[in-house]
Amino acid sequence: MSFIVAVVGKPNVGKSTLFNRIIGKRISIVDDKPGVTRDRIYGEAEWNGKKFTMVDTGGVEPASKDIILSQMKRQADFAIETANLILFMVDGKEGLTPTDLDVAQILRRSGKPVLLVVNKVDNYTNTAYDYEFYKLGFGDPIFISAVHGLAVGDLLDKITDYIEEPHILSEDEDIIKVAIIGKPNVGKSSLLNAILGEERVIVSDIPGTTRDAIDSYFEINGKKMLFIDTAGLRKKSRISEDVEYYSTVRALGAIDRADVVLMVLDASQNISEQDKRIAGIAHEAGKAVIIIVNKWDLIDKDSHTTDEFSKKIKNELAFMQYAPIVYVSAKTGQRVGRILELINFVMDNYTFRVKTSLLNELVREATAVSEPPSIKGKKLKIFYATQTGIKPPTFIFFVNDIKLFHFSYARYLENTLRQTFGFEGTPIIIKPRQRKGED
Repeated sequence: MSFIVAVVGKPNVGKSTLFNRIIGKRISIVDDKPGVTRDRIYGEAEWNGKKFTMVDTGGVEPASKDIILSQMKRQADFAIETANLILFMVDGKEGLTPTDLDVAQILRRSGKPVLLVVNKVDNYTNTAYDYEFYKLGFGDPIFISAVHGLAVGDLLDKITDYIEEPHILSEDEDIIKVAIIGKPNVGKSSLLNAILGEERVIVSDIPGTTRDAIDSYFEINGKKMLFIDTAGLRKKSRISEDVEYYSTVRALGAIDRADVVLMVLDASQNISEQDKRIAGIAHEAGKAVIIIVNKWDLIDKDSHTTDEFSKKIKNELAFMQYAPIVYVSAKTGQRVGRILELINFVMDNYTFRVKTSLLNELVREATAVSEPPSIKGKKLKIFYATQTGIKPPTFIFFVNDIKLFHFSYARYLENTLRQTFGFEGTPIIIKPRQRKGED
C-alpha cells in the first residue's frame, strides 16, 4: 500500500501551499470524466525513486476558539488514523501558539512518527525564534518556505527516509492483486468472505499494511490471487464527511497496490457522489475494473431488472463504460463464483499485447473508414502506431502534428481497438507523438 503522509496544522500555516508545491503539478483533471473530484485532498508523489501518498487535512473556518479546538482535534484524529507519517506544520512568522501546543499533545499521544515543519521562513539568518519550537517535543524543526520552495527538497529527503522498500512479495508477477473498494456498508468484507469460501485451495490471512486491512491469499486451478480488503471503520464516525474521508483514503491505498479493482455498489441505494469519487480514483489510476452490484437479493425483480440498473450505472459512471457489471449477493452466494472468472478475464485484457503488424493494419482500416481531422487545410497523418506498455494497454501514435490529434479522434481509435480486440475491463491509454522532422 502507498505510504501515507498527512499534513496537519491549524488554519493558514501553509498546509495546502506545501501540498500543491509537492503534488499540484502531478494532478491532471480531465473535464470529460464525471465523478472525478476537482478539489482533491490527496495526491501521489515521488522523490528519489520512492512513492508516497500525501493527504492535506485542510483548514477550518470556525466561529470561536472552542470550535477551533474541536475541529482541529477531529482533523488530527483523521491523520493519526490513516497516516504512516505526519507533517506537523506551524507558522514561523507567527511563532508558537496555544493551538499548536494542543495539536502537539494529540500527536504525541498517537505514537505516530512526526516531522515538525516550520513554514514561512524566508530568512534563515533570523534564528531568534528557533528554539521556542523545540517546546513541542518533536526534535529538530525543519524550516521551509512552501511559497518559494526553500528547503522543500530537504523535507522530502526526510520523508523518504521513513519509506521502506516494497515487500518482495508485491513483486511476484504471478499473483493477481485484487482490491475490493466502495463506500462503507456496501458489503466489501462480506463479499471477500463469500469469495474465499468458494472452492478455496490455499487461503492464509496476514496483517495488511494498514491497521484495518487484511491481505488474503487465494489459489484456485493454479491461479494465485491476493485480495486487499479495505475493511470497515474501527470506530463509528459521527459525521458523514468523516466517513467519506476514511473510505477515500483507504481506497486510494488499496487501488495503488492492485491490478484489478472490484468496485462494490449497493443495489438497494442510488449511486452517490462518493461512489463516483471512489470509482474515479480507480479509473484515473489506470486499473482494470469490475463493477460489483451487491445485495441484489434485496431487489424486487418485478420492478427492477439488471438491464435497467446497468443503464443507470453506465449513465452515472460514464467514464467507466469498459467495466463489466455483475449482480451478486454476498449473503446468499448468488453469482459470487462469476467474480473469479471475471478477474481472470479482465486481467488477460489488462496485460494483452497487440502485434505491431495487426495494430497498424487496423489503423489503416480505421483511417480509411473515418478520415483523420484537419485544421485550416492541414490534415492529420498517422504514420505508425505501437503498443508500448500493459497494465493498462498503452499505445503511441506517431503523427505529423499532435495539435491535429483531436480527443474525439483518439476516442474513435480507442473504440476501434475495443471492437477488434475486446479490452473489456481495462482502460486504454492512447498518446500521440510527433514524428521528428515534422512541423
